[in-house]
Amino acid sequence: MKILLVANTDWFLYNYRLNFARFLQEQGHEVVLVSPAGEYAPALQTAGFRWVRWEVGRQSLAPWKELDAFWRLAQIYRREHPDVVYHLTIKPVLYGGLAAQWMGVPRVLSGITGRGYVLVSNERKARLLRPLALAVYRLILRSPRQQVLFENHLDREYFLSQKLLRREQAHLIPGAGVDVERFQPALRSHEVPVILFAGRLLREKGVEELVEAGKILHQHGERFRLALAGDVDEGNPVSLERETVQGWVDSGWVEWWGFQPRMEEVYAQADVFVFPSFYGEGLPSVLMEAAACGLPIVASDLPGCRAAVEDGVNGFIVPARDVEALANRLEDLLRSENLRRQMGTASRQIALQRFNQNAVNRQILAVMEGKEG
Repeated sequence: MKILLVANTDWFLYNYRLNFARFLQEQGHEVVLVSPAGEYAPALQTAGFRWVRWEVGRQSLAPWKELDAFWRLAQIYRREHPDVVYHLTIKPVLYGGLAAQWMGVPRVLSGITGRGYVLVSNERKARLLRPLALAVYRLILRSPRQQVLFENHLDREYFLSQKLLRREQAHLIPGAGVDVERFQPALRSHEVPVILFAGRLLREKGVEELVEAGKILHQHGERFRLALAGDVDEGNPVSLERETVQGWVDSGWVEWWGFQPRMEEVYAQADVFVFPSFYGEGLPSVLMEAAACGLPIVASDLPGCRAAVEDGVNGFIVPARDVEALANRLEDLLRSENLRRQMGTASRQIALQRFNQNAVNRQILAVMEGKEG
């Protein structure tokens, strides 16, 4: 088969789908990667893949730009004649779904990585856009050529309850899975425990709430280091300002490690992983990676987080945006090395059982081939 993997950034393809692309090649399939140009496009080509440039703005909603992005993607499908296209992230799902229908692509996979702002937020703008978004999803996803991959049970049930697709089209697959050989537990002997957050520094990731929880822990006399691994996302309206983060660093108890290309080495420096997001997450890759590395996890009460964290087993689930609850659960872990070790062991077992990348790759290929049972 000729298979196109389509995303809104080359960064996403490189970090989250390169292993799957290699797997497809090993199975004898022709793989083409499609995304906007960026610093990772050369790396995708160096890895042995043909890469096709598709220009689409992540944040733009200007009608003429969006129509142009749709038209360009349709022309890529017309030239490439793929057997399967796999759309990753929202704009490829929407524009690619329409383009694939128009160009007669035989089989289409849509990866739903969370409901996103329009389907989750109660802000007026989101409520106004929601009926349109649901109508477009319904038009695209109910096509008999479509198969839809969800990362958690509640997102799948939401789409089914809104009659956006049929049940036989909906598959529950844990994202891209995790490379359990690359991400492994490390020996930890830190005198002062390290609490790690990893991800883009966005307000909706709960970073400000985490910093407030850290202040409470300091007031309680707890000894710890709080590290943020990730960068601001300039141009994203919900990104934290660089000056804000630097101000926390200047306070002397927040460490900003910036973007890290080798995350397995970052997790090895941590004792606790924290993910206080209040955004409509699918199944965050950082949670699967942290679990594979044997870390106890404190995460928000969101469907995607509950898919990776069993409350009281491999970590704690706390109400989103509840600073006191977040501080209390982090304090539980800071005060007990035995609890950290016990929950970390459970995290590793959950990763091995649920998120092994090799098994996930086979699941996705079975959907592509129509053998999903």
